[in-house]
Amino acid sequence: MAVQERVYTADDLWALSHHPDYAGMCLELVDGALRIMTPAGGEHGGLALRIGARLQVFVEEARLGYTTAAETGYILSARPDGRDTVRAPDVGFVAAQRLPDGLPQGYVPFAPDLAVEIVSPSDTADEVHQKVQNFLRAGTRLLWVVYPRTRTVDVHTPQGARTLTLTDTLDGGDVLPGFTLPLRDLFGC
Repeated sequence: MAVQERVYTADDLWALSHHPDYAGMCLELVDGALRIMTPAGGEHGGLALRIGARLQVFVEEARLGYTTAAETGYILSARPDGRDTVRAPDVGFVAAQRLPDGLPQGYVPFAPDLAVEIVSPSDTADEVHQKVQNFLRAGTRLLWVVYPRTRTVDVHTPQGARTLTLTDTLDGGDVLPGFTLPLRDLFGC
């Protein structure tokens, strides 16, 4: 949902996210339009944590980089006209070599290598499609879109997409070689 007709920049979003009037809200920016994200439901949060925890352990043990949670903003585009896009995936991963000094205090200044989006009941197909396009255009190399209702995961890469079902296993591809997560484990079957 767009909040106002004004064009916001990533710097504006950072300031708003620290303003008392927006305390506790998760905000995103899409082409300069401010979006207020509603809090996730229990199933959504549980799935995000399950994926994030598995990724965190794998990434940390192999010292591959950084795993981030849903509140972490990534600047997907910073345009000269100020119509910036800052998205906060449910789970993100950035390879260590891209952040040699560690995670920044502010938004990550580029797209994650891996983004995970869990589809909420209120998400429309157009909104999900827009998120996928935002991440892929910005350079995300692997994107998992998790559909709790159908217990499927769409795996997107710059080369295309495929849908996994309960009998399949998620893998990290060339972004996180060796990482696997059977969908039966993800969905608790």
